[in-house]
Amino acid sequence: MDDHTGREAVAAVWRIDSARIVGALARYVGDFALAEDLAQEALAEALVTWPREGVPRHPAGWLLTVGRRRAIDAFRRRSALDDRYASLARDLGEGGVASGGAPADPTREGEDVLWDPDQIDDDVLALMFMSCHPVLSREARVALTLRVVGGLTSDEIAKAFLVPTATVQARITRAKKTLGAARVPFEVPPVEERVKRLGSVLNVIYLIFTEGSSASSGTDLIRLDLAGEAQRLARVLSRLVPDEPEVHGLLALLELTAARFPARTGPDGEPVLLEHQDRRRWDRAAIRRGRAALARAEKAGRGLGAYGLQAAIAECHAIAPSVEATDWERIVLIYEALGRLAPSPVIELNRAVAVSMAQGPAAALPIVNELAAAGALASSHLLPTVRGELLIRLGRAAEARTELEHAVRLCGNERERTVLERKLADLG
Repeated sequence: MDDHTGREAVAAVWRIDSARIVGALARYVGDFALAEDLAQEALAEALVTWPREGVPRHPAGWLLTVGRRRAIDAFRRRSALDDRYASLARDLGEGGVASGGAPADPTREGEDVLWDPDQIDDDVLALMFMSCHPVLSREARVALTLRVVGGLTSDEIAKAFLVPTATVQARITRAKKTLGAARVPFEVPPVEERVKRLGSVLNVIYLIFTEGSSASSGTDLIRLDLAGEAQRLARVLSRLVPDEPEVHGLLALLELTAARFPARTGPDGEPVLLEHQDRRRWDRAAIRRGRAALARAEKAGRGLGAYGLQAAIAECHAIAPSVEATDWERIVLIYEALGRLAPSPVIELNRAVAVSMAQGPAAALPIVNELAAAGALASSHLLPTVRGELLIRLGRAAEARTELEHAVRLCGNERERTVLERKLADLG
């Protein structure tokens, strides 16, 4: 295997299984920061070994086993030869770790030494609840979980929060130190504690999905790995806390949004706007799952929360045969309710889009102008994009050009930027 192929294999495994590996290591060593360090050491080992000796039969298990071996080395260096070290050492057996070969006792190959498939979901959820511990600030909780569980880079997290990368890195570093100082255990918390942290966990899953469904940077419009991981976590969470309607509301939102993924890009990867999408390509199974989850959220009888309301909007799109036949008046009403429940500039901007479809661009432009005057979303391309579209529909081409040029400068995703540049060219 050449060096390039080996590195690609390492990157692929890490992208898929990093959260599970960190979670499993945290379960074994009981130290969140150490677990991530061990996982990074295992990754470095793989970058050297796999290109030379080939990808092992169980790549994720190989990384986990190497990480656990490094844990033993760390305990040894600290002269901490206690029961924890002895227990870990007994589990591993001798040989096969450095090269990724089979363990000395092949009859144990399917055991936890390589991987523990029944523990994966609990490990990742424990990792999420730990990252969302109340001792951390909200910003730190979200940044840490996106980094460790979602696998996002500091740059991607910074773009999601519209803050400098250095700020995100500082938050993550402080969060790890705080968790260590507070001796926060690695575990899925009991029910009463779980409820307190659920809002942060839902927010993190939502932000992971948001980055996956509309990548803030790079050449791909959709990052299916991140979006898929968020959906998986939402499904697992819905089983863990089945009586919480907002969990089902979030799951419904993710399923209904992901249902449109097959039609959101063309053969060349270019974005396809909603009005041009072939709705026959929408994932009908995902729509059914999403509507069922929304029905479960509504059945609780406590009213829909912020995620449930967004899911209700997504359902309006999912059941409409076309853009023209969409119930835009209902969508406007739902956005108004959402704005009262969880006010934000993004929600207000989306309401403006819905108003433009229901009542025309002239009714929507004052909403967008008010956001611009308040300095909302100043670092995002979304506001000038919407304002440019409204101005085009109103026949104000010169002003629209200025807005779209500004949007191009702010847009970090190459695919979206191409669409904006095409709109500029169409203005002549």
